Amino acid sequence: MFNGDFNDDIWDEHQWESHLNEIERQSSRLRKFIIPDHSGNIPRWLKLLQESSDEFDAVDAFIEEELLIDEAYFPGEDDEEIDDDDEGEEEWEDFLFDDFEDDFFFEDEEDDFDAGEEWKELSDDFAMSNMGSIDTLYIYNTSRTLAAAVLQWAETISPQNITPDFNEFVGNILKIGAKIAGGYSFGFDRDFLGGNIAYTKKALYCSNDALMILQRDLKGSSYITKKQYFYFHEQLFSLRNDIGIYIQELREEFHNGI
Repeated sequence: MFNGDFNDDIWDEHQWESHLNEIERQSSRLRKFIIPDHSGNIPRWLKLLQESSDEFDAVDAFIEEELLIDEAYFPGEDDEEIDDDDEGEEEWEDFLFDDFEDDFFFEDEEDDFDAGEEWKELSDDFAMSNMGSIDTLYIYNTSRTLAAAVLQWAETISPQNITPDFNEFVGNILKIGAKIAGGYSFGFDRDFLGGNIAYTKKALYCSNDALMILQRDLKGSSYITKKQYFYFHEQLFSLRNDIGIYIQELREEFHNGI
């Protein structure tokens, strides 16, 4: 997904994190282009649900949009700067979607490996390799399942209870899978492993933020039962810890490559 040669040195996670944070600061115009404001102040997650066949489809649509935005900030060396006129926007849109369709993450083509039972048994090792598939990455699958469950619950909430804190909670839950996917797209070569780590750390931050909002703002509210609260808390707490372990494994792989 990401390519480019920033300098002759291999960046660590901190250099990548600084670079990615700067990219996020520049993304407001592009985000509005890809994800225009919805009329009637409809939350983004609700709009995606309305346009999707089910909750998992909405989760995947969210991840796809997020990756589109991030992909656009890593153009090839020959890509021209986009102007503000209509012709520039058309070229920009062509670049976004043509490049996005070529992204390995969304291709469903046969690879060199047999997808039989043997590879399922080796899925953890297989996932953490350039020949692997994110579909076998445990934390990614867990994040999608949790996000779908949260969306299913969110659909039942009355509009008057959809507060900024509520929307921030749902948004952070959705971003976890998107950030994991963004990190995974860097691959596992040491040249870009720091980017994988830095991006995956954003998933950790999102899970921490969601957990804080759940405990501080949603707990005890009239629209979440004790059973729902404890389920979300348990799943989110466990996912947050698993992401932390995964990051440590990536760090070990980075430092072992020295």
